[in-house]
Amino acid sequence: MTEFRSDFLQTMSQRGYLHQCTDGEALDALATQPGGITCYVGYDCTGPSLHVGHLLSIMMLRRLQQAGHKPIVLMGGGTTKVGDPSGKDEARKLLTTDDIAANMASIKTAFGNFVRFGDGPSDAIMANNAEWLDRLQYIDFLRDYGRHFSVNRMLSFESVKIRLEREQPLSFLEFNYMILQAYDFVELARRYKCNLQMGGSDQWGNIVNGVELGRRVHDLSLYGLTCPLLTTAAGHKMGKTASGAVWLNEDMLPSYDYWQYWRNCEDADVGRFLRLFTDLPLDEITRLERLQGAELNEAKKVLATEATALCRGRAAAEHAAETARKAFEEGSFGGDLPVVKVERARLEAGIEAFALVLEAGLAKSGGEARRHIRGNAIKLNDQPVKEETQRISATDLGADGRLRLSFGKKQHVLIEAA
Repeated sequence: MTEFRSDFLQTMSQRGYLHQCTDGEALDALATQPGGITCYVGYDCTGPSLHVGHLLSIMMLRRLQQAGHKPIVLMGGGTTKVGDPSGKDEARKLLTTDDIAANMASIKTAFGNFVRFGDGPSDAIMANNAEWLDRLQYIDFLRDYGRHFSVNRMLSFESVKIRLEREQPLSFLEFNYMILQAYDFVELARRYKCNLQMGGSDQWGNIVNGVELGRRVHDLSLYGLTCPLLTTAAGHKMGKTASGAVWLNEDMLPSYDYWQYWRNCEDADVGRFLRLFTDLPLDEITRLERLQGAELNEAKKVLATEATALCRGRAAAEHAAETARKAFEEGSFGGDLPVVKVERARLEAGIEAFALVLEAGLAKSGGEARRHIRGNAIKLNDQPVKEETQRISATDLGADGRLRLSFGKKQHVLIEAA
């Protein structure tokens, strides 16, 4: 592990954020100066909320600010109109200007929980690249900036090669994305003295383009830093579950479900996730990840509560933890458990157990749902489900119009007749 002098890069290295850096020694020297770094991460507005897959880069901005430097959250009001081909097999659906504006307004709400905004030297600012991209004069832009990009090199980028190898069309519109992202870096350097861009490792080529464009056009000293693309110990992509994406916004995913996502992580991920997604001291994390067997579940609860506190606030995290404690330890199921609504007519007719387990998000496929039942892992109202095709019907509903499905001791869902 490289030895760094600055608090910022020491933290990035020790906690596992650091994957690649364009000039680590020079950036380290800059980071030793108070307020020496102004850094941005860009987020396109393709949906109404970011999800856990975006959380690593948000935490990187948090670490930057904690070390006394200035974060910029760049909203892609302009680039969302183009679509980033990185990591995509096919083109994204083009959104209207109104769709993008609505998504941006919704996304913004999550950031205030992770970074501090204001007018101080290390306070975060939020920018929108539509401010400059919407005003570009295309011919002038191509003459001034397009000539600095080699098509040969652009074709060598992984995001482009994947599309071509799979014979998936890559539009000329998308092909322009990397030029626009590089230009964003130069524009932010002009406006805010931004000198660092961070992102996932799939953005490395785009980030290097911006570093080089700044040097060629304005003789700027810019830097790039990426984090590893994060997967679980089992190789699954972060932020996805059987029931869908793990959204950061409360209106997209209840805090209890968010808490449960972290509580249900694999044993091998506990220490790594505590380093990346909580503010706990490293020595405490070392103690927690050494726990074994049933004691490791306590570390998972700490992870869930601390990660939820950052995203949703301490009160919401403690409430989710208490709801879980009552459900798992006392057998008391409150209204804060996740609720899946099912048409009453369907329940009147009866639904096969494996199908309802799948619909409730307790399995990723019908086959997995059947295996859960055969393994006696599924309970209906605290009683084991014996048969995969057992009919679950309105007669199983309680007085409150709900029934409970459970997978093991960890996951519980309320089914409500709608």
